[in-house]
Amino acid sequence: MRILLLVSAFDGLSQRVWCALRDAGHEVGVLLATGERETVEGVHAAAPDLIICPHLTERVPAGIRRTWRTIVLHPGPVGDRGPSALDWAIADGARTWGVTALQATGDQDTGDRGEGDQGEGDRHAGAVWATRTFGMPSMPPRRSALYGGPVADAAVECVFEVVAKAGDPAFTPVPAENAPTQAPGTGPRPAMTQADRAFDWSAPTETVLRRIRAADGVPGVRTRVGGLEAYAYDAHPGVARGARPGTILARRQGAVLVATGDGSLWIGHLRPVTEGGIKLPATTALGERLRGVPNSPVEAYAEPEAPNAYRQVRYRRAGPVGWLSFDFYNGAMAPGHCRRLLAALRHAAGQDTRVLVLRGGIEAFSNGLHLNVIESAPDPAGATWANIRAINDVCREIITCTRQVVVAAYAGNAGAGGVMLGLGADVVAARDGIVLNPYYDIGLFGSELHTYTLPRRVGADGAQQLIDDRLPVSAGEAARLGLIDEIGPRHPEAYAQWLTALAERHADARESRRRRAAKARRLNAERIPLDVYESRELAEMSRDVYTDRSGFAAARRAFVNKARPGGTPRRLLLAGNTGPAVTGRVRPANGPVDQRRPAVRPAIPVPG
Repeated sequence: MRILLLVSAFDGLSQRVWCALRDAGHEVGVLLATGERETVEGVHAAAPDLIICPHLTERVPAGIRRTWRTIVLHPGPVGDRGPSALDWAIADGARTWGVTALQATGDQDTGDRGEGDQGEGDRHAGAVWATRTFGMPSMPPRRSALYGGPVADAAVECVFEVVAKAGDPAFTPVPAENAPTQAPGTGPRPAMTQADRAFDWSAPTETVLRRIRAADGVPGVRTRVGGLEAYAYDAHPGVARGARPGTILARRQGAVLVATGDGSLWIGHLRPVTEGGIKLPATTALGERLRGVPNSPVEAYAEPEAPNAYRQVRYRRAGPVGWLSFDFYNGAMAPGHCRRLLAALRHAAGQDTRVLVLRGGIEAFSNGLHLNVIESAPDPAGATWANIRAINDVCREIITCTRQVVVAAYAGNAGAGGVMLGLGADVVAARDGIVLNPYYDIGLFGSELHTYTLPRRVGADGAQQLIDDRLPVSAGEAARLGLIDEIGPRHPEAYAQWLTALAERHADARESRRRRAAKARRLNAERIPLDVYESRELAEMSRDVYTDRSGFAAARRAFVNKARPGGTPRRLLLAGNTGPAVTGRVRPANGPVDQRRPAVRPAIPVPG
């Protein structure tokens, strides 16, 4: 079937749907809704059999919905309506939630706001085509985690049901007013405002946590921390108790510990309430305001003050297997993150284990450079250079580790250098349903030793094609290409069990010894040293960073400031589409920036 995804941004959910439909053999294209005239022209040029809207914050123009079957995915169960569906579900402590596929008719407000965009709504959804429900976690989830996890899983199921029904001429959708409501407390809800989100630090920890997590992503919750008016994000329960609410008690790994009415919360990120304020690690945003606040360091391998104490990198040992877990907010890695991960990696590699599992977070394995930190730096070019050198050190440590069989476990999505980060491992194991963006698309040549690792996995031609095509890749397609080796179950707990079994299998003493010896021989026999690959990459990067040959500065700024797209990249259009396209910068939400390449991008060297 010829399917068009009409979206406000090619975000994580839209990419997941795009990949799933393509893997199923459908012809799929994308159209970014940049304006009513452009949208109508784009749809006419695409001439699809079916339009699906996974993430749409604009109205579907009447000329489209009257001519083409247009299905809007709403992140709420049947009966729910409004632009802040997930926000209310988390804030109200809903026990059951869902996703509904509704036909655009112009009658109602579906309020598909995906990862948190606020707007007037999608007043054009009616008959129900498909719906799924799921149980909500007992601990308040981050909205972005809910959106990229249970909501995305339910949405993909709905999409395939919609496609099947679209091919059935006898199918008639159920009018929304006749469809049974599947979750209590649903109905029309207004857009959630800052007044609805507001809290006082004297409130119970669970209340404050729920308010912040219900707004995580966009827009955050406005509050005062250390005298700074800011929007708060990335909250985690602390263990301290008894201090005056609102007091900053400690700082650790970029976060600050703030006292609440009955405990404390770690706040990982803040965005100052100033024009052009950038979301940053809380300690960076607060700066001199933290004078006198004690640092509370904890090593990845140290015994924490509590089982769930806040730390971004953790190491534990289970017999012959070492487990090194890291979870950085949105997968962004500043130099400090890289140094912490490198120190833990070296500690783990120094143990007498036979397997080392390097596991990223459920939301994101890694997305490479921390663009927000770079943009806020007094010297962005210098900050970029320091960041890439720091992440390269991590990549080198993974590639050269011969004391253990290294398993890189991609439990969450990854993009750009974050994909390349784990490719030097002996085994790459992904969770089903994740999406990889294995290319650089923000005006940078890229490094992370990708010119060494990528061709060794997919071949020189395959590596060049991935870099040049600049398209998302599903876990299944990545396995077919050789980018990854193993695919585990989608459910996080099932994936953890599967990963444990995989690690134990590779921990067989004889097999582990054979594999590590073979790797050592292979590294020693390399004709071209790793230093040469890195030097080549850094030579190209220096031109992007210091002479801005490919527009990195503007692309970075557009990403950080969430600039609206100017059009749809031609590579995303449906085949045969002769309509207008843009080849300049387009910023998918929380994804790579589409940025013009140099006229000739230097080829990836053939492995030597």
